[in-house]
Amino acid sequence: MDECTVAIRLMKADDFAAVVAIDEKVLKTSRQEYYRIKFDKIFDSSVYLPVSLVAEIEEGTVVGFVMGELYMGEYGIYQEEATMDTIGVDPDWRHKGIGKQLMDAFVEHLKQLGVQRVNTLVGWNDPELIQFFSANQFSPSTTINLERSL
Repeated sequence: MDECTVAIRLMKADDFAAVVAIDEKVLKTSRQEYYRIKFDKIFDSSVYLPVSLVAEIEEGTVVGFVMGELYMGEYGIYQEEATMDTIGVDPDWRHKGIGKQLMDAFVEHLKQLGVQRVNTLVGWNDPELIQFFSANQFSPSTTINLERSL
């Protein structure tokens, strides 16, 4: 793996198009409405603290992102847990350490906010993503998510 140095910064509303484009490249389908809702929640809500980050290379080109939430609970008291719900690295920039740099910066940012645990969900049939999270010190939780198809 060739390590690539990128600048990691807080996500801005202007990053919307880049995030949607990266996600579409990865999943080969557009989830623009999903991201519109997420960006509205992140940038138009006083209930959530900014915890989403982007990785950019020269000239401000966004090549990756990580999105999560830290709910400012009852009476303005922060919860000790955050969620990491979306991560993406442009396929042209994979295997250069960008995902790890994003994850490290995300975790460090959360630590500075007093967070002690990060939760995420991964599909059982996605070994590449499971391996990524395992390599980034995530482990199975002690709770089991059960579902029932209808």
